[in-house]
Amino acid sequence: MSMFLDQVTIDVKAGKGGDGMVAFRREKYVPDGGPAGGDGGRGGNVVLIVDEGLRTLMDFRFNRHFKAQPGENGMSKGMHGRGSEDLYVKVPQGTTVRDAETGRLLGDLIENGQTLVVAKGGRGGRGNIRFASPRNPAPEIAENGEPGQERKIELELKVLADVGLVGFPSVGKSTLLSIISAARPKIGAYHFTTLVPNLGMVNTKDGRSFVAADLPGLIEGASQGVGLGTQFLRHIERTRVILHVIDMSGMEGRDPYEDYLAINHELASYNLRLMERPQIIVANKMDMPEAEENLKVFKEKLAKEQNDELDEPIPVFPISGVTRKGIEALLSATADLLEVTPEFLLYDEEIEEDVVHYGFTKDEQEFQIDRDDDASWILSGEKLEKLFKMTNFEHDETIMRFARQLRAMGVDEALRARGAKDGDIVRIGNFEFEFVE
Repeated sequence: MSMFLDQVTIDVKAGKGGDGMVAFRREKYVPDGGPAGGDGGRGGNVVLIVDEGLRTLMDFRFNRHFKAQPGENGMSKGMHGRGSEDLYVKVPQGTTVRDAETGRLLGDLIENGQTLVVAKGGRGGRGNIRFASPRNPAPEIAENGEPGQERKIELELKVLADVGLVGFPSVGKSTLLSIISAARPKIGAYHFTTLVPNLGMVNTKDGRSFVAADLPGLIEGASQGVGLGTQFLRHIERTRVILHVIDMSGMEGRDPYEDYLAINHELASYNLRLMERPQIIVANKMDMPEAEENLKVFKEKLAKEQNDELDEPIPVFPISGVTRKGIEALLSATADLLEVTPEFLLYDEEIEEDVVHYGFTKDEQEFQIDRDDDASWILSGEKLEKLFKMTNFEHDETIMRFARQLRAMGVDEALRARGAKDGDIVRIGNFEFEFVE
């Protein structure tokens, strides 16, 4: 059986920027040679790119960590380091990308070649040539490269199909797909023969074409996790037309109309917007003895449930997968319906949330102070830790600059307010220093 993976969580880490360099000109005929340390190069981004040759997320089954290369360090004689190339990770069409921690939508990749930067590389650190000034013409100051963005992201595949075949297990969805397309799904006389979504290209006699997807059979409670439905209901979301396949023979001892109501209930429970998609009812197995009588009763019940007399009735197409009767009429009607049915945007509401609003927002605290068991003070915070990582502690001038930056952030005053005394140990990560009044 072919493996199918449609949901996975991966770790991505962009490349760190290259470190800036402290260097000076030392040519024989250049008196008072100034600073000549170059900047570091940019770290590589991690970029997702759509590859139409992929059909599942199986490539991520054993490799779930992706790390881009860091930028090259700056060099002497004012030479900048080379920026690193971006790391491209291939994903199939129809992949939805979310931040695993916040759940925020990062992108919806549906077109071949479409790209999405999921982790940005750090900028290169500045060399001492950038810090020269009339007051300090020969600075021994350089920055380390900015750390690359690191995050955990969720990839979810929702297959790209114009038409989705839904229904209870063993109603003939796979058989229908094998008849109308070149797809060859596994077919058997037992429940849940279809364990993975199958796609097929369908061509009508008048030259029109569309993509149909045969989804694993749904059962009652599928939207709550019963059976296989909860794994594959997501794939019906991109379809524009739903072919609701119903076994009219009643061989399984079920009532066709009750099956119809049960499946619609599961679709609505999973996502209410699925009921906005137009449906065509496919009355299958009409070659069986009791199918005609069951179809007559089914249409009568369907007509009674129609709330508004002005609404067009849901079309019902009787077919037989064995004799292939009624197939062409079904395909023609499906193609007609596709021509007048627009695409349904899955994430229009979430995308609207990304609109920029200008206004005053209170600055978040740039650092946090905690007390360790050994009475030392612990400094943390995203901005402060980033500043720490970009500081080159090999040069005294750079250390003094870091101290001035902490003082400007208000760290000294905050420590003093918390009761820090002269000589107390202060930690940032693994780095320790003494608090000086």
